[in-house]
Amino acid sequence: QLQLVESGGGLVQPGGSLRLSCAASGFSSTDYAIGWFRQAPGREREGASCISSGVGGSNYADSVKGRFTISRDNDESAVYLQMDNLKPEDTAVYYCAASRIWSACFPTWSPELVDNWGQGTQVTVSS
Repeated sequence: QLQLVESGGGLVQPGGSLRLSCAASGFSSTDYAIGWFRQAPGREREGASCISSGVGGSNYADSVKGRFTISRDNDESAVYLQMDNLKPEDTAVYYCAASRIWSACFPTWSPELVDNWGQGTQVTVSS
């Protein structure tokens, strides 16, 4: 059974950092594009960052570019999102997601292309 499990969310002050982890099981994560969406209260789910399968590149929403870094560990079937210089507007539930479409990260990481979702982890940026 395909499964994605997120961890690492929490409460952080503005300017702080968090690292989200996504553990993939039940499938070969190297064959999937994997990334992160986020959804704030009252707002649509938006793609934050995505990393392609194989040796493909990564993609970032303009709102997080330069502050967030996505990486994957194929040996451990894990994907990470390092979030630095966090802002209150980054407050949201963050979801790990996977797509069988190898090019799903480009040009935009869209929910319509996702085959599997994690349960989500809350990130709150507040003083």
